[in-house]
Amino acid sequence: MRAEFPDFRLGAVLATSFTGTLSERHGEAVERIPTPRRLVDWLAIYGLDVDTCTPDQLDLARELRESIHAAATAAALQDPLPACAVRTLNDRSGQGRATAMLTPEGKHRWQLGPASALEDALGVIAADAIAIVAGERDGRLALCASPTCRAAFFDTSRSRTRRWCDMNTCGNRQKKARFHANQNRSAKAAE
Repeated sequence: MRAEFPDFRLGAVLATSFTGTLSERHGEAVERIPTPRRLVDWLAIYGLDVDTCTPDQLDLARELRESIHAAATAAALQDPLPACAVRTLNDRSGQGRATAMLTPEGKHRWQLGPASALEDALGVIAADAIAIVAGERDGRLALCASPTCRAAFFDTSRSRTRRWCDMNTCGNRQKKARFHANQNRSAKAAE
């Protein structure tokens, strides 16, 4: 991956990891797929290998990302799902023609069509989002406790009480801020 781009935030859940390609949504937003090539790089990490991506396809991917975020946020808050987000998820899922394959090692992978590989990859992501929002997977949708992030994530922890989309970024940042606030209070009390 190229050094001039911010690192990807990777997670175990495809759909919510895809929404993490735009982070700090309520602060200074960080776009992690600013170019078509960067989207190709992200997809490859998740075994959705595509050769090319056009600027128009990148726009479709970003529209899907924002629709997943909107639907997952509504589901986490137990609000009605936005009709536009539902329509986009269904459209992308319906346009994909990926095939689930079993490897000789017993692993699941996706085989994308040669003519429409990027649309197939987006279909896989949309189908994963549909399964999560519909409650078909074991876990719960939640929102990051960081006020600048508020990313939707899929909590598969045993207790289902995870607070941060990523402990290494948002969680550590919040703990560090709390530590410094406590240090300042202690210093003022000592004066």
